[in-house]
Amino acid sequence: MPHISVKMLEGRSEEQKKRLAAALVKTLTEELGCSAHYVTCTVEDFDAQAWQGVFKADIEGKKDKLYKKAEYDPKSLL
Repeated sequence: MPHISVKMLEGRSEEQKKRLAAALVKTLTEELGCSAHYVTCTVEDFDAQAWQGVFKADIEGKKDKLYKKAEYDPKSLL
């Protein structure tokens, strides 16, 4: 606890993902006042077709938990 999950379109390097994870963990620990010892972070890549399902389930399907709304139509990625 806590866990950070990042889901995004494929195309970023492993180095970019590692830097992103480190920055997110740093921000989370500063904002929540917890130790990085307890934080986990996953980064998952999806192609544009698979992203359609992720968008439907994790974004449209969780509107009550969504703190930043999408400003694009996921179909524009196809």
